[in-house]
Amino acid sequence: MKINGVSPGKALRAMLEKPEIVVAPGCYDALSARLVERAGFKAAFMTGFGASGSILGQPDYGLMTMNEMLAVCANMTSVLGIPLIGDVDTGYGNPLNVYRTIREFERAGVAAVHIEDQVFPKRCGHMEKKAVIPVEEHVEKIKACLDAREDMLIIARSDARATHGINEAIDRVLAYHEAGADIVYIDAPASVDELRLIGQKAKGFKFVNQVERGKTPLLTTGELQELGFDIVIFPCCTVFTAARAMRDMLAELKANRTTRDSLERMATFEEYNNMVGMRELVAMEGKYKVDEFKAKLTN
Repeated sequence: MKINGVSPGKALRAMLEKPEIVVAPGCYDALSARLVERAGFKAAFMTGFGASGSILGQPDYGLMTMNEMLAVCANMTSVLGIPLIGDVDTGYGNPLNVYRTIREFERAGVAAVHIEDQVFPKRCGHMEKKAVIPVEEHVEKIKACLDAREDMLIIARSDARATHGINEAIDRVLAYHEAGADIVYIDAPASVDELRLIGQKAKGFKFVNQVERGKTPLLTTGELQELGFDIVIFPCCTVFTAARAMRDMLAELKANRTTRDSLERMATFEEYNNMVGMRELVAMEGKYKVDEFKAKLTN
């Protein structure tokens, strides 16, 4: 897979080296990934939080397997022309498992992945009662990532803010950067002052997460850039919006016994088909003369 003639990892690195912050909205399936790109964003983020809800109907509690997460990413990259950032949780085991994980996700066309220092099974970074592994153990996982990857970028994530405080989390990502991680990421900082501290003290490209009604203040992308961040994800915005919209529409259908009053909230039949690439398939039919063969079969 190539993006503008280069690998997805190189394409994302080129974006990060520009002054403007990279904005990557979350997507949880191939449809939401298409919509991120069609909205004009230059990168997308595969949210494990959203995928767990979509695929399993379960919370982000370490229940998704590597193969399940990989399949979601592969479906997304098959329809995307922009870099996709993937979520590999804790890497699904020890450094040997991590090595395989990185090889598989890069083969699937993923530009970057974040790997976190939680114990396994992990849980969403904005949930309570997390626990983290020793920093030395995560450094070994990062080394395995670097040995396995070709161009994919490695995002070293720490969840130690919740367990040991912001200063310990910063010390950890400094160690992860020293080990060779391309991008560092402290999840769930609880204030603008903590965000500023990360921007000032962390090294390398800096990654920030914006979860609506989560633990971290919601800022504009410009404000986050001023605080020193190079890339921001909005992992839950699409799945939160879709979940409420579907819940509300289904409640109206149950109450009113018709969807007649919900039409203004729905995409039209034509709009939806275009969202999922109908125009491109029609163009391919013309290229391969599909209609001519259909006509011969019906005559």
